Amino acid sequence: MDWIGARRKYLTRPVFAWANKALPSMSDTEREALEAGDVWLEAELFTGNPDWQQLLDTPRPQLSAEEQAFMDGPVEELCGMIDDWKITWEDGDLPAEAWDFIRQNRFFGMIIPKKYGGLEFSAFAHSEVIRKISSRSATAAVTVMVPNSLGPGELLLQFGTEEQREYWLPKLARGEEIPCFGLTSPEAGSDAASMIDSGVICRDRFNGEEVLGIRLNWRKRYITLAPVATVLGLAFKLRDPDRLLGDTEDYGITVALVPTDLPGVTVGRRHLPSFQMFQNGPVEGEDVFIPLDHVIGGKEQAGQGWKMLMSALAAGRGISLPSLSAAAAAFSARTSGAYARVREQFNLPVGKFEGVQARLGQIAGTAYLLDAARRLTCAGLDGGRKLAVISAIMKAQATNRMRQAVNDAMDIHAGKAVIDGPSNYLGNLYRAVPVGITVEGANILTRNLIIFGQGAIRSHPHLLKEMQALEEEDRETALEKFDGAFWHHVGHGFKTLGRAWARNWTGGLFAPAPKAGKASRHYRQLSRRAASFALTADFALLTLGGALKRKEMLSARLGDILSELYLLSAALKRWEDEGRKSEDLPLLDWCMADGLATIDRSFAEVFANLPNRFFAAIARFVIQPLEAGRRGPKDRLTMQCAELLLAPSETRDRLTSGLYLGRGEDAVATLEEAFALSVLTERARETMRKAGIDEPETAVANGDITNEEAAQISNYRAVLARVVAVDDFAPAELSLHATPTNEEPRPVRAANA
Repeated sequence: MDWIGARRKYLTRPVFAWANKALPSMSDTEREALEAGDVWLEAELFTGNPDWQQLLDTPRPQLSAEEQAFMDGPVEELCGMIDDWKITWEDGDLPAEAWDFIRQNRFFGMIIPKKYGGLEFSAFAHSEVIRKISSRSATAAVTVMVPNSLGPGELLLQFGTEEQREYWLPKLARGEEIPCFGLTSPEAGSDAASMIDSGVICRDRFNGEEVLGIRLNWRKRYITLAPVATVLGLAFKLRDPDRLLGDTEDYGITVALVPTDLPGVTVGRRHLPSFQMFQNGPVEGEDVFIPLDHVIGGKEQAGQGWKMLMSALAAGRGISLPSLSAAAAAFSARTSGAYARVREQFNLPVGKFEGVQARLGQIAGTAYLLDAARRLTCAGLDGGRKLAVISAIMKAQATNRMRQAVNDAMDIHAGKAVIDGPSNYLGNLYRAVPVGITVEGANILTRNLIIFGQGAIRSHPHLLKEMQALEEEDRETALEKFDGAFWHHVGHGFKTLGRAWARNWTGGLFAPAPKAGKASRHYRQLSRRAASFALTADFALLTLGGALKRKEMLSARLGDILSELYLLSAALKRWEDEGRKSEDLPLLDWCMADGLATIDRSFAEVFANLPNRFFAAIARFVIQPLEAGRRGPKDRLTMQCAELLLAPSETRDRLTSGLYLGRGEDAVATLEEAFALSVLTERARETMRKAGIDEPETAVANGDITNEEAAQISNYRAVLARVVAVDDFAPAELSLHATPTNEEPRPVRAANA
């Protein structure tokens, strides 16, 4: 017996038997989810020794001339015709002219190729469009984003037949067909596999002919655009009890296109999601018959719906909600900095108080980080990758950080932000935050189960191979494949243990880093944490195996570490792409300090809660020998970041680029004007303050300021008064959206057709 044979018999076989019981088994839905996505930079992080050059070599996302023209033209114009207060409190919908403009300019066809009549924009351009619209109106942003992310368009592009694409895509691009996607039902939300919506293969008449098709029954809710949709992408469980298609009876989840004007389709009354006025509601079907060619991809794709959904979600999660979240953070940064500059208390701008600066600095760092991650993710998607794990990271992390940024902005604005009215530019954004947290996979589920659960299996260099070996039907073949994968895993484990010990006991001094100027030290610290993460993940999988699925708190903390590693990598990439600008370095330093502290806290919490205390002690000794790690950004650094929002600069403009900042008497435009005038008049106002003079005319008479400066100060005070003012209403004005009970609701679908 040779060495390999002896190893396999005496060493591998017992481990093989243990692994059969301990390692998590893959369900069909999990297997399809894993097959639907690609791995990218997260796989590098799982190795414990990431190749930073791969990150740096990723092309910087940029708009083409055509895409930039669309941003400067139609997107800017659309934002200008939107009054979010009127939409929310008076009309309950986008104005008819906005709907027409969206269709005419093919906003619904951003992802559709030009040969089908679409715009064929990059993922980055798609993201930029959503980001800018989001800074004006969440309602408008959601209306535009949904047809371009999770919906019939994306599914047809990936899985449809050419005949289906040629028929549907031009209509979708032109807005002749308005799509929605029906997945969530009263019985099944995140657990889509438990849906009871059904389709049965049968023969019936359609358009005067007897054809083979599907009889559908379903109940769906929370369906965005359902009240105005003309075509529904429907997920259901397909059965063929009479074997009309073949030998299979239960095909499983399938996706088909269902025109909403078919007999049996009922579109219910509208939902009101956190008082956001994008079209949303239930849609039901009873004995609805469709031909078999309405299945996306035809009969060959029957039963492949779960894979379709996972693949499509990867794009939606990676673009739509991260773009909205990044916009919200940048908008919070710009408006909060401006307001904190012009709003004074105790004869000082409130932005000079450290308590406010703590919030401003956090908002600035969050805005920098989220937009960095958004750009990097778009670069990956534009590279042709389906980033299932990274998209899950982006969805959960971006929306959670959006919530924090908006909350901080609300606190800084205080009463200005809590009194609703046309001049309140934060209130509706604040109400929209829970929607982002909830949709496209609730954040609790995404954080606790998906990020590390799928990430560990898909991104680990050896785990998936081991699990695939275990599923081989022939036991000797399984043992042979497992033997190769396992011993490679063992070698990887010892290398990771050595790296983690060396890097942590030297403080990352000799950890690998590219030549990145002042950022090189940050790469070393990330290399240090990546090695620690790889070791900890292996310890968790080794000691818990399949039980790790049920240890959601542990899995969530490991997912947090992976998420932070990706986000911080994105921040480093952004600083590099933007030319290593020293004036932006405080933002990068803040992100790194905050993120590394979060990572270290998560490590400490994992070690405190690992059931196997022996391995927990080893991990703590190797990774955190002295203390729990960093404490987060220092006060001075946070204050530096805050100051970047309180004064005009190229850094401030880069941080908040691409937002819609209003026009005319708009509240945001007025704030921008006040901010500019505050800077312009600062010297003259300070002269008056030192002289104890309140009236500009008196200061002119005393020779302290010029007539021009006096006029500027008067103008500033008038504009400032509009900024700090809040709205009020007569009692009759508060009966908004009132419709007499004996009248039918406004036919929004007809109005928007």
